[in-house]
Amino acid sequence: MPGVRAGYSLRTGGVSQGPYASFNLGDHVGDDARDVQTNRAQLARTLGVSPLYLNQVHGTRVQALPAAQGSQADAAYATQAQTACCILVADCLPILISDNQGSVVAAAHAGWRGLSGGVIANTVAALKARGADPEKMLAYIGPGIGPTAFEVGTDVLEAFAANDPNAATCFRPHLPGKWLADLFALARRALAREGVCDIHGGGLCTYRDPQRFFSYRRDKE
Repeated sequence: MPGVRAGYSLRTGGVSQGPYASFNLGDHVGDDARDVQTNRAQLARTLGVSPLYLNQVHGTRVQALPAAQGSQADAAYATQAQTACCILVADCLPILISDNQGSVVAAAHAGWRGLSGGVIANTVAALKARGADPEKMLAYIGPGIGPTAFEVGTDVLEAFAANDPNAATCFRPHLPGKWLADLFALARRALAREGVCDIHGGGLCTYRDPQRFFSYRRDKE
């Protein structure tokens, strides 16, 4: 839409080495700090604006921008031009939301803890507080671990079912006591519960695509 740009970076095109090769933007994973800063500077040049990097903790807090670098939150929203909401992920979902006028935008970090805890509900509520109507919002679900790769225990299923009795439809039995969870479907359900039905993306699997995406679960196995 006019005035709004959305995108996600790939793991290629940076200067990081080894397991962080090459466009790693995370400064908390053990990569060389100078390489991370070089990559971040390159992203800022490409965007034409310096993103704010949150201290993400798999929670549900939403931060208004502008704010201090490293503010502890798992979502951010902005109403000012030339402001970039930025989320770091390596299997969790990046969820981008905007009203249809482009007057308020948000980005949320949504792994299973954030999704089940209400990070999407909190993010939509923050946009509503700025005058946005959920029925006139649109959302984009970026790359994340896909439904054939995200093995979880019964505790994860129960965490979602506690707030959504039909969440079990997003889980497929796998091994004894294990399930394959569809984070994309769970995110769509969470958005729809808040009245956001114009939803795009969802389907690019970080785990299955090592050439383009980092994956915490794949690379830690």
